[in-house]
Parts: sequence; structure tokens; C-alpha cells
Amino acid sequence: MSKVKKTSTNFANKQALMGECSEVYAANIIGGQWALAICSWLLNGRLRFGELKRRLPGITERMLTLQLRKLEEHNIVKREVYAEVPPRVEYELTPIGYELKPIILQLEQWGEKHKAQQPQ
Repeated sequence: MSKVKKTSTNFANKQALMGECSEVYAANIIGGQWALAICSWLLNGRLRFGELKRRLPGITERMLTLQLRKLEEHNIVKREVYAEVPPRVEYELTPIGYELKPIILQLEQWGEKHKAQQPQ
């Protein structure tokens, strides 16, 4: 995955579009397979890092860490560290993260309907 330089035209266009279009702004935060899948699993309650990794086959630890940080930065996910040995870290949706529930459920319904209509 390549990083977009903050001085590039692509970056400037993306920033301008996100500023003008709330849908693009939202999609930029939860878009992509991993962020949406993480939020979907967390709708059922808090999970530890290892539990999330087991539920997301194919995700690397690095990618899971990056996605969780991004979601935490946008106040979608809350990270709680417990003072135990070994340390226990749990992730859960914030109140604004839980507001995604009807959207995620609607995406699920749309996805099932769309998949059923595709030629085999």
C-alpha cells in the first residue's frame, strides 16, 4: 500500500472532496474491508486483539494494529488497557461507533441481495 504525499495533487483533491462531501468523509473512515469488518465484530461487544485477529482471517497483526489505531483516532473505537500481567487490552465501539450499527446492517442486507442477483 503506497502512502500519498501530503503535497501531492491526489492528496489535495481527496482533502477537498472530503471537506465538501460528508459521504466521502465517512467512507474514508470506515471504508475498506478491514475497518468495516472490525466494526461489525465489535457491534457484538468488546474484544481483545487476539480475538479480533481470529475473527478476521487473512489480516496481518500490523494491518489490524493500523486499522484499530485509525478507528481509535477517529473516535470510532475505544482501547482499554488493564493493569495486569500480562497486560490485557480490549477494544470496543464508542457511542459514535455504535451509531454505525444501522448502516452496517443495511450494508449487510444490500450485500446479501446483490450477491444473490449476481450470475453464478
